[in-house]
Amino acid sequence: MLLWLRGLIFTALVPVVIAYFLPRWLGFHPTIWLAGWFLIVPGILIYALCLIRFLAAGGTPAIFFTRPLRFLIGETPAALVSEGLYRYSRNPMYIGVLLTIFGQGFIIYGVIVWICFHAVVVLLEEPQLRKQIGESYDEYRRNVPRW
Repeated sequence: MLLWLRGLIFTALVPVVIAYFLPRWLGFHPTIWLAGWFLIVPGILIYALCLIRFLAAGGTPAIFFTRPLRFLIGETPAALVSEGLYRYSRNPMYIGVLLTIFGQGFIIYGVIVWICFHAVVVLLEEPQLRKQIGESYDEYRRNVPRW
């Protein structure tokens, strides 16, 4: 039960802030048109499926450098999450958040967020996962595209 609560807290503090509150705080106003929902709904669904996959694996999607907050948002699972949508992309959760941002019509903001996500993945997450998991992560990287 505590793990699920931490997953919800992580969701409220990270993707909801990035995809909803931060753009509004920066002055972006959503221009959701009917077609926007064709991106928002799949984005939310992708994120939810990924979150459930992490929780089922015994952790949350918290990035390694958030460990000081693990009492609140939990920690990543001990084993690599590579099932479900993670068979097709190493970062489907980020893709779900980006779809939600683009569906709201935040094109420039979405591009900036994608660049930031890409930098975090390439410069921080992937080296940490290679160090933590080793050869099985290298094999996963060879078989599954980043985006």
